[in-house]
Amino acid sequence: MTNTNITYTQQGEYLLPDLQLPEQKNVEIGIFGQRHKNYLLNHHKIRYYNLLTSCKLAEYLADVDSRANEMFANLVKQIAENENITEQLKAENPMLWIQRMNNIRNRATEIVNNEIIYI
Repeated sequence: MTNTNITYTQQGEYLLPDLQLPEQKNVEIGIFGQRHKNYLLNHHKIRYYNLLTSCKLAEYLADVDSRANEMFANLVKQIAENENITEQLKAENPMLWIQRMNNIRNRATEIVNNEIIYI
């Protein structure tokens, strides 16, 4: 038998155990990680709470965010090359370049959302 040395705090008539989560790494979670967190919380609550209570949520979200950012950057670069969006266009017609790059970023965001975030 193991000795766990659990301490209790009295709250009214009840004794509640003093539970503490283990220390976790402080990780930055970007926009894609936050979107996935909200998706899990709204659509996959059991999975969300399993990750949360096992202290793996922050690490999991940081991984999702990293993969999503990498995919986003690669997609933007590939689509821009395929559509001949160059620095020359940027110098000659900056408004057209901005318009087309925003369009590419929006499409890349939709792809990342469908393939990584909302699954």
